[in-house]
Amino acid sequence: MPVYFHSEYPKFTLKSKLKYKKWLSNVIRSEGRIIGNINFIFVDDKFLLEVNMKYLQHNDYTDVITFDYTEGEKISGDIFISIDRVKENALKFDIASQLELNRVMVHGILHLLDYNDITAAEKLEIRKKEDLYLSLIN
Repeated sequence: MPVYFHSEYPKFTLKSKLKYKKWLSNVIRSEGRIIGNINFIFVDDKFLLEVNMKYLQHNDYTDVITFDYTEGEKISGDIFISIDRVKENALKFDIASQLELNRVMVHGILHLLDYNDITAAEKLEIRKKEDLYLSLIN
């Protein structure tokens, strides 16, 4: 399965990689699309802030940035995730860090599937999709 995981974050290793590959591939297939190459890159706040400023001209911290290389129905992209943000948001929302990481991962995939989160309606739609696919991670 062409889903890859790379960590630039000290002492972070994603466990159960095969489970994640299957889950994320199923998300893409259930949306009627074909999986291409998807890279998850786990980084710290500083790294993702630099990416945010350089490529998006945003000077703020974020949990995920998705670069979309999709061609037609084949979904491909790079998804950068700040482990610092994931941990902080988990504390803020009083949820397990693993659940927050799962949410951010599927959120990145949903962006590749053309879901956005700019307007209130889009935010509601993407949150519903996140919840749906989080229920299928087993």
